[in-house]
Amino acid sequence: MHNVYEQFRQLLPDAPLQTGTVIEVGAGVLSVQLPGGGTVHARGSAAIGQKVFVRDGVLEAVAPNLALEIIEI
Repeated sequence: MHNVYEQFRQLLPDAPLQTGTVIEVGAGVLSVQLPGGGTVHARGSAAIGQKVFVRDGVLEAVAPNLALEIIEI
């Protein structure tokens, strides 16, 4: 018999990968400004002004410093 909780978790979508710019650095916690103007906090280390990838409150990687284009659907 399968674990019912695991079956339920498989129904939920994965957390999205977001990109943003580091605006504040604390003790292992970053404040990242998203392109839409929102702010998220993430665990990790990066320098102020760096572009980063964030998923589910954790810094995934440093993003390349490229021009950003937002397309609304």
